[in-house]
Amino acid sequence: MMKKRMIVMIAAVSFAVAPAFAQHAHEGAGGSHGPAMSNGAVDHNNANGSTKGTSSSPTNVLSKNSKLDSKLTSKLQSKGLLPAGTDLKDACAGFKNLGQCVAAIHVSHNLDVPFACMRANMTGTAPAAGTTCATGTGSSKLSLGKSIHTLAPAADSKTASKTATTEADADIKAAQTAS
Repeated sequence: MMKKRMIVMIAAVSFAVAPAFAQHAHEGAGGSHGPAMSNGAVDHNNANGSTKGTSSSPTNVLSKNSKLDSKLTSKLQSKGLLPAGTDLKDACAGFKNLGQCVAAIHVSHNLDVPFACMRANMTGTAPAAGTTCATGTGSSKLSLGKSIHTLAPAADSKTASKTATTEADADIKAAQTAS
C-alpha cells in the first residue's frame, strides 16, 4: 500500500511540474523563443532580416533597406496613416524598433490621438512644438498599452494595442514581401 501511494505521488508531482519545464526557453532553437513560438509574427527588431552586427533601430533598418522604407512609407500613406511628404525614418526616430513605431502610427489613426503625443510617450521625448498632449508625455518611456491608456483613457488599451500590433505586423510583412 505504501509503495502504491509513493508511485501515485511521484506521478502527480511529475505531471504538475512538467508544464513549467516545457515553458523554459531553448536557446539553440531560434533564440529565446523557438520557431514554434513565433506565431508567424514579424521580427520587429530587425525587419531587414540580418542579425549580425547591426542596430535594430527603425532609422538604421530603414536606412539599410531603402526598398522597405519606400514600400512601407507608401503603404502607410495610401491608408492615410502617414501624411504625404513625411519621412518614415524621422517619424520613427527614438522608437525601440520598427514594429513599435508602425503600431504607434496605427493607434494614432485608429483612436484619433496625435502621433506626436504617442511618440513622446513611447520614446520619452518632449512632444513636437505646438502639439497639445495629455499629461504624462515626455517624462519616461511608456509601453504602447500605457501610452494608449494615458492618451485615450476611454479606449480599451489592451484591444487597441493588439489591433495596432497586428496591423503593424501585416504592413511590415507586406512591405518586406514587396521589396
